[in-house]
Amino acid sequence: HTPIPHPLPFPPNPHEILVRLGWHDAGTFNATDGTGGSRAAQRFADGESTDPANAGLVVARKLLQPFKERYRQVGYADLWSLAAVVAIEGMGGPRVNWRAGRRDARSATDSVPHGRLPDGLLGASHLRAVFGRMGFEDHEIVALSGAHTVGRCHADRSGFVGAWTQRPLNWDTEYFQLLLQCTWEEANAPGTGMAQMSCPAHPDLMMLHTDVALVTDPAFRPHVERYAQSKEAFFKDFAVAYQKMQELGHEGLVKPRHF
Repeated sequence: HTPIPHPLPFPPNPHEILVRLGWHDAGTFNATDGTGGSRAAQRFADGESTDPANAGLVVARKLLQPFKERYRQVGYADLWSLAAVVAIEGMGGPRVNWRAGRRDARSATDSVPHGRLPDGLLGASHLRAVFGRMGFEDHEIVALSGAHTVGRCHADRSGFVGAWTQRPLNWDTEYFQLLLQCTWEEANAPGTGMAQMSCPAHPDLMMLHTDVALVTDPAFRPHVERYAQSKEAFFKDFAVAYQKMQELGHEGLVKPRHF
């Protein structure tokens, strides 16, 4: 792993949106019929690129296009997934094992229907439906949700507003700690009115309903408590679950030499 080189016109901190691109590309998999998964279908003008859950990801796709033009032999899905794991480690997160050989979608007709990604307005049963479709268990759902320890929500993308943590560019356990420490209350996003959650002790921060479901659901909560107490446990479980998600639907992936 090496830092993403910078003669390119990146914003000052592109890491979080690169993680979101890789996550949303892979997180559409359906284990029942084998559709979806990391195939870079968002690069087409129609289909997955128009899913409201992917609003704003054109920024990340444009950031990575110069790499694709420079390394034409690398597929889009491999490039996007690699950028995500490099960005995770670049923010201090775990090293995620990465292998190459994903098959890119050939056209927008390979896109999956909208609605396969998590909806921040919903709760625990929705999370289990979304992640269960991919074959994930409760501890994996909580670990993957821990990606919200970085980044922030934008009014012009999701309609939610604010950061989850006070250090949104540091990959750590603050997300889980705040879930447990705060009394999360119903609120409306400034400027959009979208329903989200706020903490009186940290009025500059927010959580989604899907985040707070991790502490109100009795089966999810013990995993939140474990990750809040142990960075090692969170990093280990996240790295395994994230590799699994990135590889769903692909067989015969190989680890590149010198990686």
